[in-house]
Amino acid sequence: MASILVINPNSSPSVTRSMQDCLSIVTGNSRHDIKLTELAKSPPGIETNAHVEMVIPNIIERIGEHQADAYVLSCFSDPGIEQVRAATSRPVIGIAEAAYLAALGLGQHFGIVSLGPSSIERHLHYLKTLRIDGRLAGDRSIDMTIPQLMATDVVETVVRTGRKLRDEDGADVVILGCAGLGSYRAAMEEALGLPIVDPVQAGVALACTTLDLQYRMKAH
Repeated sequence: MASILVINPNSSPSVTRSMQDCLSIVTGNSRHDIKLTELAKSPPGIETNAHVEMVIPNIIERIGEHQADAYVLSCFSDPGIEQVRAATSRPVIGIAEAAYLAALGLGQHFGIVSLGPSSIERHLHYLKTLRIDGRLAGDRSIDMTIPQLMATDVVETVVRTGRKLRDEDGADVVILGCAGLGSYRAAMEEALGLPIVDPVQAGVALACTTLDLQYRMKAH
């Protein structure tokens, strides 16, 4: 049995608990020891480019403190993923990249339900870096912060946004573009009749597969 550390790069225990609940479908079928942690030094939500930069040293510090066989960066911005990968010889999975990879196998054009407007530009920049921006149907914001999201049931807002991605933007698969949105996956699939990707599930599942298949990691 190998160990996987899922790092919630913000400081919100409620987000970590939400991730834990959504991961039951993965943990119940995995032989690996999967643990989750948040970072007390970080802001309660990662909603701006400044927040993204702020949490990178905290992530690297936690990896230095906690040895695991694989790490999952559980923020849809994949903060500092190249820097984090350079700081360890172990696999590092970003949930955004994992979600995009899952979506590419489920449909032709994916839509993203984002937390706030500032996320949309950041997502597009990353998609261009990964050279898969041509598969993006649309990216729409629900205009909330992490504390607001954790304090409110926003299923109607999320479903309405998903319908716009499907009907107006042409998405045939939808990604929940925030680690705190996973609890809405079932309601979204029921309402839209489309595959819905929870990035936390996708990221941890990819970490499990990476360990199960014993992929060799590139030497630094």
